[in-house]
Amino acid sequence: MKSHRPRKRFGQHFLRDPGVVDAILRAVAPAADDVIVEVGPGLAALTGQLAGCAGDLHAVEVDRDLVAQLRAEFAASDKVTIHEADALRFDFCSLGKSLRIVGNLPYNISTPLLFRLLEQRNCIRDMHFMLQKEVVDRMTADPGSKRYGRLTVMLGSYFEMVALFDVDRLAFEPPPAVTSAVVRMRPLPDGTYRIADPQFFGRLVAAAFAQRRKTIRNALRDLAAEVDLAAVGIDPGQRAETISITQYVELANRLGQSANPVPARDALR
Repeated sequence: MKSHRPRKRFGQHFLRDPGVVDAILRAVAPAADDVIVEVGPGLAALTGQLAGCAGDLHAVEVDRDLVAQLRAEFAASDKVTIHEADALRFDFCSLGKSLRIVGNLPYNISTPLLFRLLEQRNCIRDMHFMLQKEVVDRMTADPGSKRYGRLTVMLGSYFEMVALFDVDRLAFEPPPAVTSAVVRMRPLPDGTYRIADPQFFGRLVAAAFAQRRKTIRNALRDLAAEVDLAAVGIDPGQRAETISITQYVELANRLGQSANPVPARDALR
């Protein structure tokens, strides 16, 4: 493809290292009957390789200039479809029921895009993403770690996540300021975590981590009484980052048994 001046507003850092491209291909291991969706194909360092292996390849790109180049590059292929779209608003499930999603995600949209894909997880088979290493560390953190937080719990309650390998900043043009990493995400088997009310679960987790220095007793004072915490094995003096995903699910399910969970300050009167 032609050269393209990276646009800061799109957070563009184009992968240029063929060794990293090969490592991603080995991790994804695309097959001839796969439907693969590439988010942010950029200068197509990975696109052509994926297209050569997959059954169908859909590339979602927001930069109209790159879209024009990509459509010209793959005009002769009936297996490649270029979508000019914002991935944060794109309906991924319109493309199939067992999607394999791949991408070098712009750092400035990585977290909201992960939450967007969480909403569409029922049509996703797996995902392989290049992200800022700090984000991958947060996604895969264990309870008790400083990196363990809302992102860990929300994604970990629906996906198995494995950090695969780090990528040096010099693998990109222009080089970002930080190291990147590749992560594999696969939806957990049905029933791994039985979340009765996903919306309330998300609200509870967000409240728990809103002020990390608070004890869980104080962080959830408007949602849970100490008796509720104790019932799922949580010490009220614990902090949010020490509580397991299972305990968050059990607490949300316990509180969600009523349509309007009783605020702790009322329950203790």
